[in-house]
Amino acid sequence: MFGTLMLLTGPTVGFRLLGTLGISRFATWRASVVHGLAVMLVATATAHFTPPSISVMPGHDDLAAMVPPFVPIPHVMVYVTGLLELLGAAGLVRAVTRPMAGIGLAVLFVLMLPANIYAAIENIPLNGDPATPLWFRIPEQLLFIAIALWAAMTARETPHRHWLAATRPGTDDTAAARQ
Repeated sequence: MFGTLMLLTGPTVGFRLLGTLGISRFATWRASVVHGLAVMLVATATAHFTPPSISVMPGHDDLAAMVPPFVPIPHVMVYVTGLLELLGAAGLVRAVTRPMAGIGLAVLFVLMLPANIYAAIENIPLNGDPATPLWFRIPEQLLFIAIALWAAMTARETPHRHWLAATRPGTDDTAAARQ
């Protein structure tokens, strides 16, 4: 149940640690969280293409079973969403594409919410594990939407950025915007 959150949290903390060690790309929590989301998306997108013979993670068939009956061609939709997750992850890594990727991912996460609700209500297991309860799935999905929208905002648009720059003479907020 907590696997996806660990796929987000572990890399985020690792990236932030790299930031404290002097790697400027991860100098802020925002940059670390955004890159952590990218790592999580690569891992979750991999499941969209995983055949049933690989049993260490949910596979394509598990995800196709989550697709609600009103969605046409579920197996194709699983491939499409996996591809969109990979494109979103790639977009998050570059500052210039991050706003568009963040918005696109927020929309994707909203569109995938019915599948998560359906899987919880219908008790659809993933990789043989019990279905994730709805009380966990919805807040988790809302967290992903919030992070994607946070990623879409550039550092310059952060309201406190200018106040912080004003209180620290000699700082350049454009360097933070590039992260």
